[in-house]
Amino acid sequence: MSSTSCRVLVFPSSEELGPSLARFISARAKLALASSRGRFSLGLSGGSLVSMLSQHLPTLPSLDCSKWLVGFCDERLVSFEDPESTYGLYKARRSYIGYIISQLLSKINIPETQVLAIDPALTVDEAAKDYAHKLSEAFPNEEIPAFDLLLLGMGPDGHTCSLFPEHPLLEEKQLTVAPISDSPKPPPQRVTLTLPVLNSARCIAFVSTGGSKAPVLKHVLEGGEGPAMPAARVRPSPGELLWFVDEAAAASLTRSVERPSAGAAL
Repeated sequence: MSSTSCRVLVFPSSEELGPSLARFISARAKLALASSRGRFSLGLSGGSLVSMLSQHLPTLPSLDCSKWLVGFCDERLVSFEDPESTYGLYKARRSYIGYIISQLLSKINIPETQVLAIDPALTVDEAAKDYAHKLSEAFPNEEIPAFDLLLLGMGPDGHTCSLFPEHPLLEEKQLTVAPISDSPKPPPQRVTLTLPVLNSARCIAFVSTGGSKAPVLKHVLEGGEGPAMPAARVRPSPGELLWFVDEAAAASLTRSVERPSAGAAL
């Protein structure tokens, strides 16, 4: 990936990254709401993003999510009560040692009808078709849905969404949503957005933290031996691409990066 093709924003730690990401999301939402579209479409991923967004996004003053449309970049084919369910984690209100832990969707004022989730009662093939249909209804004038912002993570093997290295789904050109039954990371059955949808987004923000991500982040951003990792194939055009990373994840990078000051507009 060319060093000029994206912005890499480095923060001292995830504690500083989280509030900056929340402000960035809010700023993008305001831009989208002021456009002719009149809404903000956001794609969420799981992992550490669940707790980060649940902690920081609802604390923003005057946050109004009533005109947001939220979907999921991938999902595991499990019940919403299963801890592997990304939707379930964002929706959860769980008891933990006497405390109720509320996650993002329980803290913001977004109507449930504007949250697009899979139907876990279906087979994986039917769940993918059903989710693709929900997207086509939510984006009625677009052959390929164009989200205002997709938030992505990256695994230690360079996978993103449920697009894994050397998997045939990396070459999918027709489907907007694809089923996967042989995920190398459990659970094996999943539903995922495909690269055409990722690369049609108006903006993509990857979030990657921790020293264990340093080698793969360097490979994705600066290249290396072997085929391009799935995360390196995410190149929205004409959209924007940003990476929000901490110092530990950025430790091996030699390319130019930005180190925003606290509270800086991004």
